[in-house]
Amino acid sequence: MTHTYFNTTKRKGTHLSYEERVQIETLRNLGFSNRAIARELGRAPQTINNEIHRGTTRQIKRQKQQHKVYEYETQIYFSSLGQQRYHENRQQCGAQPLWKKNPSFIPWADRLMKKKRWSPEAVVAYAHKQQRFERKEIPSTTTIYTWIDQQIMETKNIDLLEKLRRRHSTPNSYHNRPHSRVLGPSIEMRPGEIASRQSFGHWEIDTVIGTKDKSKPVILTLVERQTRFEILEMIESKSADAVSHTLKKLFDSLGEKAPKIFKSITSDNGSEFASLYEDFGHMTKIYFTHPFSSYERGTSENQHKLIRRFIPKAHDLSGVSKSLIKMIQQYMNDYPRKTLNYNTAHHQMAKFLKQLNLYETFQS
Repeated sequence: MTHTYFNTTKRKGTHLSYEERVQIETLRNLGFSNRAIARELGRAPQTINNEIHRGTTRQIKRQKQQHKVYEYETQIYFSSLGQQRYHENRQQCGAQPLWKKNPSFIPWADRLMKKKRWSPEAVVAYAHKQQRFERKEIPSTTTIYTWIDQQIMETKNIDLLEKLRRRHSTPNSYHNRPHSRVLGPSIEMRPGEIASRQSFGHWEIDTVIGTKDKSKPVILTLVERQTRFEILEMIESKSADAVSHTLKKLFDSLGEKAPKIFKSITSDNGSEFASLYEDFGHMTKIYFTHPFSSYERGTSENQHKLIRRFIPKAHDLSGVSKSLIKMIQQYMNDYPRKTLNYNTAHHQMAKFLKQLNLYETFQS
């Protein structure tokens, strides 16, 4: 018996369409066998077997005979059910998301970003450096940002201060204002090896303020340019006397080794540094940046962003303890840096001090 209902051209490598599923349902209802349906549709018999299995459901039917109702079970193929299950299976196909392949990575990364305030970039680099996970299980920095945006991670964008604070610079008329104060040698006199960070022992000094009240405590910051090692000291006010007193105490503790560790200091023209050259110019080189040129102390500016993760702007520092300041200092020096090949500032500082036989002196 020959049937001419459908096209019998055999097709390979294509999925069944919904129209073909309707044809299967129709032929099943007409009593066609699976093999006969395969011939009519030009499909492999196994394809038809799989489809019927996929789209078949169990139904309970009732039949009344001689005033009695009988129930019996039957298996029926529905083209709509086959199409629905086909789509469900397709959604589950393909590569498994990376965050599902290694579910332990996300809580580990969340802890570093939320508790230790690390950036996604630092987290990725640390994972590779410590070989905590297989290389193929470690996402890229961009992927972590995407997971954060998609709320796959507990970390939120607000936890990533660097991402929220980035903005385009705008022209500022203050840059061109004349500045009459000359506190000491200009940065133009500073040797090129300092600017290029080729040698150790050259520092930048600055202050981090809370409120605009100069009589309130401020944080004095010293950062070594090559290693990014940071020293933080709470001082009683934003004054030249307070700065000089703290520096003198630091240098006295180092004794004759101080000039070997502090070979130069670069400062801005703030009033709190007015006595810097007069008080310490005899023991170390002092240089001053151009007015309104914070980019000439780029290391300090970048370091301050880390401090602001703990102490926001306009926060009164009167209630900040010295122990918190030292905790922030430790955090900064133990933070893996891209510029240091993801080593820490503490590691780099120790390396140079040991080369100079000054490690024990500085530690004490």
